[in-house]
Amino acid sequence: MSRPKIVVNRLDAERLQRLIENSSKDDYAVAEALEAELERCEIVEPEQVPSNVVSMNSKVAFTDLNRDRQIIRTLVYPHALKENKDGLSVMAPIGAALLGLKVGDIIDWPLSGGDPVKLRIDEILWQPEAAKQYYR
Repeated sequence: MSRPKIVVNRLDAERLQRLIENSSKDDYAVAEALEAELERCEIVEPEQVPSNVVSMNSKVAFTDLNRDRQIIRTLVYPHALKENKDGLSVMAPIGAALLGLKVGDIIDWPLSGGDPVKLRIDEILWQPEAAKQYYR
């Protein structure tokens, strides 16, 4: 299974850890996978996040290589889904998979039914850190 190196900013890592700790039984599998990703990631200060990395609140174009379909979504915390018509929760399997990847990375990730999906990051259309919005 392909798992590229990932980068997460310190503030997002702290927020995500709290989200994992408070997750419901329904979110257990994704929370567990997200926690494993946080354990293996490189944590950097928000100002040090490269502009080609998917961070929280980034708008990203990615391709589902299983279906040869490009998708554009904004990676958000679950509470922000209502405010983002193109939002993808970090607590959804694909949302958790995207976190910390950089443009060009490909990841194999299990969906909730157990079937794997292969995703490729094509482009970061907007990233808070690149826009100098470090505390969003």
